[in-house]
Amino acid sequence: MEPFNIKIGYGDNNVTLTILPTSDQQYKVIYFGAILGAVKYEADCWDLVSEEELQAGDLPFYRHDLNSDRANVILDEATIDEIGEEIEITLRLEKDI
Repeated sequence: MEPFNIKIGYGDNNVTLTILPTSDQQYKVIYFGAILGAVKYEADCWDLVSEEELQAGDLPFYRHDLNSDRANVILDEATIDEIGEEIEITLRLEKDI
């Protein structure tokens, strides 16, 4: 499966994330060219992939910068759920094409 972009609401901002599928149920979350983390679908819910399970590959890990103009996205439970919902919507749309 090819990478795809999603948009999520984050605070007062809309944030575009690139989703890189790594398996049927696991997806790396890319933000500004770096890995923010990864999410997986297990037991009917979306969870964060532990850092021990996550392989960066060629990409660096994202570093938060409080002095930048971009939103500093944190993968908390609400954000993970929203990312998961957007992944599901995108996958359903691709399946219907």
